Amino acid sequence: MTAFTTIDSPLGELLLVGEETLDGVTLTSLSMPGQRNAPAVRPGRRRDPDRFADVARQLTSYFGGELTEFDIEFTPSGTDFQQRVWHALEEIPYGTSTTYGALAERLGVPRERIQALGAAIGANPLLLVRPCHRVIGADGTMRGYAGGVERKVRLLTHEGVLQPTLL
Repeated sequence: MTAFTTIDSPLGELLLVGEETLDGVTLTSLSMPGQRNAPAVRPGRRRDPDRFADVARQLTSYFGGELTEFDIEFTPSGTDFQQRVWHALEEIPYGTSTTYGALAERLGVPRERIQALGAAIGANPLLLVRPCHRVIGADGTMRGYAGGVERKVRLLTHEGVLQPTLL
């Protein structure tokens, strides 16, 4: 059975969707309001915040500056190529960033397939858990975050990659 819940965060209300297990859930999606291609809660899904208690605790700890690495069970999905890219995202340490080009080089993706790499990153169903926000343009620009560039900047500032700006 598919379960869901929502939790408040500094980025807005996060939607968590997962497949129920005996102990809780395996996460299938973590999305935020206004996200490109965000899943909608479909009929037949059951709201069950208790199943997501550990995920919610880890997200709260992350936003509180106490957690730098998630330990969340999730359901594998995507093509083989997407899975390779998403696994590489999981290996980008907290407080760092990498470029699309460096990630492509690390994965052996030829230059002419950089768009496919970007599409795989954009199709990441587990924002935050798979830190696609840590991939930036070669010139340091913030590009292509499904949750919006403003949120990408906020996350990288939270993690200490970017310095807070004074207005």
